[in-house]
Amino acid sequence: MSEYQYYEFQAVDRPLTAKAMAELRTFSTRARITPTTFVNDYSWGNFKGDEDTWMEKYFDAFLYIANWGTRVLKLALPTNALDAKTARRFCAGEQASVRDCSGKVILTFMTEDDEGGDWINGEGWLSSFVSVRAELARGDLRALYLAWLLCAQHGEVDDRELEPPIPRGLAQLDAALEGLIEFLRIDKDLVAAAATASGPLVDAEAEADEIQRWLATLPSAAKDDVLARLMARKTSLGSELVQRMRREAGGDDGAGRGAAKRRTAGELLRDAQDLAAERRRAEAETAAREKARRERAAAVARVRHLNLLSGREPTLWSQVSDLIASRQPKSYDEAVQLLVDLRDLSRRNDGTDFSDRLEALRAEQARKPSLIHRLESAGL
Repeated sequence: MSEYQYYEFQAVDRPLTAKAMAELRTFSTRARITPTTFVNDYSWGNFKGDEDTWMEKYFDAFLYIANWGTRVLKLALPTNALDAKTARRFCAGEQASVRDCSGKVILTFMTEDDEGGDWINGEGWLSSFVSVRAELARGDLRALYLAWLLCAQHGEVDDRELEPPIPRGLAQLDAALEGLIEFLRIDKDLVAAAATASGPLVDAEAEADEIQRWLATLPSAAKDDVLARLMARKTSLGSELVQRMRREAGGDDGAGRGAAKRRTAGELLRDAQDLAAERRRAEAETAAREKARRERAAAVARVRHLNLLSGREPTLWSQVSDLIASRQPKSYDEAVQLLVDLRDLSRRNDGTDFSDRLEALRAEQARKPSLIHRLESAGL
């Protein structure tokens, strides 16, 4: 298998300057570089830049795929959009980690598959994960909770450790979060087990009257700070303020008041095993019912087919002789199928005549091993 490595970076909050693009070009002459992206793939050689440095300096999202099974996703958010302390409650190991630097919180999610059996092309994945970043900035912590499940799945969380606060909407995942589960190979039964304790998703958009009531509670100094930052064109200010409003209204855990009792990692893993067993049982029952349905339909069709052939036995025997005489593999197949029909027709009587004629045919055609093999394979 040839080597394949795919690298893609995206700038979301601000485009690359001409100077930055020129700097990036020095690392690759064949990369596709635009004011918002750097994309390159390698069939030989390696990436000459440093992903972490580039995330600090230039970009807000990064994706890496290798055909030997490695997948990496990095998302960078301003520290005022995502608190590093909050992120570390969810990112608990090598599969999901947090780095706080240069005014950014950089999340790294990764997964390995030593067999590399489910390799995918890298094109198109990162664009969908940019929306995950936007939801994180608005206070939707489901992606972080999924990252914690990934760590638990890989044994990086002690079985006795409690899960982090359960975000709402784990049973209402959008396409981007479903894609994240697929990309990171998170056990879907584990996600389903976790979702049983997750409340319904609340509307992420704040109502105007809700905003006004909350703003009325802010001290003058806080309002002045908001206005100053707005005039300075802080693009993440809206998301930051909505987060703050939600935290103050419903707690800072992303789950709101009255959240379900938290479970241990061990309990969740056992629940996932139980769900998987139940799913496999249901799938087996469904498969058995479908198989029985197909068999009943095939039996009915077989009876109709034989009814159409009934009374035509002499003609069918004549066709068998003609087909065998052609000595063509396809004709042998057709002859064998006609013989199966003749056998089944004979079983409606005593079958003696068919058995005698088949034995005579086999003796007559004994020097045709290809035909004899076909007869044996058909049980004739």
